[in-house]
Amino acid sequence: MKKKTATKKTSRTKQEPSAPPEITPVKGFKIFNPDFSCNGMQYKENDKFKHTGAIEICSRGLHFCLKAQDCFRYYSFDPANIVCEVEAIGKVVYHEEDSKACTDILVVGRRLSWHEVLAVANSGSNNTGHSNSGNRNSGNRNSGNRNSGNRNSGNRNSGDSNSGNRNSGDRNSGDSNSGNWNSGNWNSGDWNSGNWNSGNWNSGDRNSGDSNSGDSNSGNRNSGNWNSGNWNSGDSNSGNRNSGAFCTDPNPVIFLFNKPTSLTVKEWERHEAISIMSNLEPTIWVPDHAMTDKEKEANPKWETTEGYLKTISMKEAWANLWHNLTYKKKQVFKALPNFDAAIFQEITGLKL
Repeated sequence: MKKKTATKKTSRTKQEPSAPPEITPVKGFKIFNPDFSCNGMQYKENDKFKHTGAIEICSRGLHFCLKAQDCFRYYSFDPANIVCEVEAIGKVVYHEEDSKACTDILVVGRRLSWHEVLAVANSGSNNTGHSNSGNRNSGNRNSGNRNSGNRNSGNRNSGDSNSGNRNSGDRNSGDSNSGNWNSGNWNSGDWNSGNWNSGNWNSGDRNSGDSNSGDSNSGNRNSGNWNSGNWNSGDSNSGNRNSGAFCTDPNPVIFLFNKPTSLTVKEWERHEAISIMSNLEPTIWVPDHAMTDKEKEANPKWETTEGYLKTISMKEAWANLWHNLTYKKKQVFKALPNFDAAIFQEITGLKL
């Protein structure tokens, strides 16, 4: 009879359950209403809150911002509101455009004083606004100092989106402007690209009138210099529509199509052709969303101004105007004294 051999049992080591991965808290800030509520949920200081179910940014879950200044994209900058330090200790998803985040477990920490809020909401000092990287700003999102407006990169601006200094208007890239959209300095008017203008739409310097491309004009729409009258292309004229210099005739006859006419300046100014041509626009505003990469590169201040003023040729301006004219208005030009189709095309680009 064979002896039965005992089967040896192999011992097995008992596997301990693996520990869950350690979660690193994500610190940030959260704003609450004066009663410590937010989106219908009641919170309190130094407590933990949970959300059940899936979380989704801007939709489901407990929201906060990693940067205090980003909180004010979603809540009013009001000292009556409560601002607290918070920590997310659960799952976290993030916003693609700023530091907003969402979690399923949020620990609300201590409440900040308004003085502390101003400190963490700005990278500068002594600001009463928020998102400032400069100092002593009472507005928002300024990178300069002592601005009372918003989005200024210069200093002492009371308007908005200025990259220069001491502007009281908006979107100036020069200094000491009280008007708007100036790229020069010391302008009190609007849309000037030159310097020391007190009028509007001047591309020259030291004009007290409007729409001058020359310098030191006290009249309007002069392309020459030192004119006290209007519409002069020459210099030092006290009359109107003179192409020479030192002319005093207030009502000279005009040339049309390179030939003299019997029309005086006053008669020409009342002519329907002048009324039609007043709608010629040699510039167009191009908003930032319509700018090409090349245009952005050529206009480095486009982000400040949210676009740029594009200068077009006079022939492009004529083409835009002509497209919108009725047949009757087009005939006004054909009926002008001395009308010459070849000259008209040379100047306007329009073939009649």
